[in-house]
Amino acid sequence: MRRVAVAQRMVSVQTLNGIWFVTLFAMSATLISQHSTVAALGLSPLIVGIALGGAYGNTLRSQMPREWVPGIVFSTRPLLRFAIVMYGFRLTLQDIVQVGLPGIALGVSVIVTTLFVGYLLGTRLLGMDRDTAFLTTIGSSVCGAAAILAAEPVLESKSHKSGIAVATVVIFGTVAMFLLPFLYKSGVLVMDEKTYGMFVGGSIHEVAHAVAAGSDVSATAGSYAVITKMIRVLMLAPVLVIAGWIFKRRSADGSDQSKKIAVPWFAVMFLGVVVFNSFQLLPAELVKAINRMDIFLLTMTMCALGMETSVSRLKKVGPAPIYLATILFVWVLGFGYLATIFFTAVC
Repeated sequence: MRRVAVAQRMVSVQTLNGIWFVTLFAMSATLISQHSTVAALGLSPLIVGIALGGAYGNTLRSQMPREWVPGIVFSTRPLLRFAIVMYGFRLTLQDIVQVGLPGIALGVSVIVTTLFVGYLLGTRLLGMDRDTAFLTTIGSSVCGAAAILAAEPVLESKSHKSGIAVATVVIFGTVAMFLLPFLYKSGVLVMDEKTYGMFVGGSIHEVAHAVAAGSDVSATAGSYAVITKMIRVLMLAPVLVIAGWIFKRRSADGSDQSKKIAVPWFAVMFLGVVVFNSFQLLPAELVKAINRMDIFLLTMTMCALGMETSVSRLKKVGPAPIYLATILFVWVLGFGYLATIFFTAVC
């Protein structure tokens, strides 16, 4: 019994070592993201984190003690769920009212159509597996890396598939961040700053990229870009609940799994936090502190995800995710533009 107790304590200590190891990577990613050059590119700590983790995972990963792996896994699973719940402190119901019906209609239409088009093309046309197709699609349609990380435990997917999806979000989100302000300033996008901000928030993948692309034009555009984008973030919870029901009901081999439906309660709790935050019961400084902490926790999950993603695994997947992400990039920008013009004129 004494040996068992000692062994359990050793496992616990080694797991904490793994978590602390990921924490050090997240601290480094945070500091790097604050550098003037990196900040000018609009790269968030999450993006820097997965880059650092991926660099380590494909070079020195074999040198890491095997006993630390549970700490890495913890950072990609339980810690992730908690971070997603806390992400709800970034949005209130009042934010939704500010952009009005056009912003809500834009966000919902982009998500619904992109999820349908992306999943159908990925699984039917490109022959991708269910998880990779859905993760790539939800990253493009909802809120980038955060949506992919939140969907991974719902699908019970492998970590390297999330890494593939996040990589596509990083690539095309960065392209859009530079492209949209250029198109607006050059006169290609004929719309006022408010409408442009809604277009940015309704079409760009990452929150950080939306902030950068909107603020590069004006403060007004930046404000509407953030609010519209956060409406899409709010839709993450119902999307995950529906996805969890569908994918648990029907397994990958088509067999009926209706008795094993599991509700992703962390997604429901995310919605509850949004509602709670709407009453502004907590001091503003405390909410800011929570948001800073949450970004750090999400950065930890991205670092851990990168550590679990290897180039050898990516090669096995093939070019299909890039093809799908390219199609969705064009689709979201094209449909998002038309939807923005339509809803701002009609609503």
